[in-house]
Parts: sequence; C-alpha cells; structure tokens
Amino acid sequence: MDVNTYRGYFIDLDGTMYKGTEPIKEAPDFVLNLKSSKIPYLFLTNNSTSTPEEVAERLDKKFNIPAKPEEIYTSALATADYVSGLKGDRVFVVGESGLKKALTDAGCQLVDEDIDHVVVGLDRQLTYDKCEIASLAIQKGATFVATNKDTNIPTERGMSPGAGAVIAMIEKAAHVSPVFVGKPEKIMMTSALSKLDLRKQDVLMVGDNYETDIMAGLNSDIDTLLVLTGFTQREDLVHQKKQPTYVIDTLDEWGDRRASH
Repeated sequence: MDVNTYRGYFIDLDGTMYKGTEPIKEAPDFVLNLKSSKIPYLFLTNNSTSTPEEVAERLDKKFNIPAKPEEIYTSALATADYVSGLKGDRVFVVGESGLKKALTDAGCQLVDEDIDHVVVGLDRQLTYDKCEIASLAIQKGATFVATNKDTNIPTERGMSPGAGAVIAMIEKAAHVSPVFVGKPEKIMMTSALSKLDLRKQDVLMVGDNYETDIMAGLNSDIDTLLVLTGFTQREDLVHQKKQPTYVIDTLDEWGDRRASH
C-alpha cells in the first residue's frame, strides 16, 4: 500500500503524531508525504479543551508537524456542529475554552438558566455547582450532549481523569445517558467526512488506540491503520473480533509491503 491508495486521511494525535510530550520521529515525514502527494487530511482529536489554533501551533512548534487550524477537527468542533443542528440555542457548558469557543462560534448562547442543552467535556476547573446546574437542567428536560467517552488522559503524572469521568458524575446524578459525539462515535466521523467532502470508502483512519481510533473507523465502515506507537499493542488485538484493516509498528512502514492486512 502507498499513501495514494486513499483520497483522504483522518489522523489521530496523541500516540500517533506524538506521545504525551515526546515526539514520534516518523510523524513529520508521514504528514509531509501526504502534503507532497496533495492528499487532504484532518487531524481528529477527542481533546475538547484546546482550540484548533492552539492545537496547530503545538503540532508545528513543539513537534515539527506542519498543521493549519482548518486541518484540526476536535471533539469540541464536532459537538458544536451537532448541537447547532438541534432545536434551541441556550447551552450550559461544563468544559474549557476550546469547547466554549466552538459552541459560541456555532451560534450558541452560553447560559446557566432556561437551558436547552447541557454540553459536557473535560473541565479541569470542575465544581460541584457546575455539576448541580448541569444535572438539574437535564432532569428538567435539557438535552445531554457529551464530547467523548475517554475516562482517562495521559499526563506527566499518570492516567488522569478524562472527559468520560466528568460526564459519568453528571450522568449518575441526572439519571440520563448522554449523546456522545467524539471518537469512536459515528457523529464525529460523519461530520469529518463532510469536511473533506469524501466518501467513507475513500478515507483511511490512522491511530494508535483500538477503542477510539480503530473503533471509530469500524463503526463507520472506514478502513483503519493501527500504528503501534501508543496505546494499543499487538497482543491487545488477539481477542478482538473485529480487526484493523492494517497494522504497522511505525508510520514509516506505511507504503512498505510489510504492513500486515
């Protein structure tokens, strides 16, 4: 296989383009090869805390990976796209600046009363008051929308609580399950396809995490490339009924016939 087998690429970030604060040395060339082949791509991330501008700057300056804000599609943007299609624009947010900006840019009003929709993502300034407002509004009929299911995020201190942990607290109190948007859900993948204006059979999802990246492809009938530089290892695949389309050890193997199918 080579890069030209597909007309577009979805590319995960942490574990695929970098690992925590450490670069993955094959990542810049992988992206540059797509650029030189004029193949469009989107970086897909479940991180809802940062804006596309912040993500692009970090990729470029810290990891030497060329990136523009319009090439970044976060779970915050996907969530805002989803919520903007619902009836009512009054939104209470449990989340950080990336999610709030995405929602306001999509035309939503951020409020804490007369709430149409409660949107929850990772919030590192979480308070009891925020959880109370959110859960009571959901009990009164507000739509419950969540950015992503990730219960943990890798940090320098270890596997810290992720958006899924925050969402679970509000879900328990509200007794209502949310609509999840980010990987591995179809909602984010369908929106991403529309951004590239491509059909699902023309795109490859590249990532390191079977539960999010690969399942996102499998759930949406999109071919997948698992790279073993992050979360999922080869032995983790043994008991999985559905397998990735391709498995490689590092990104420089893509285009090499050693890639397993």
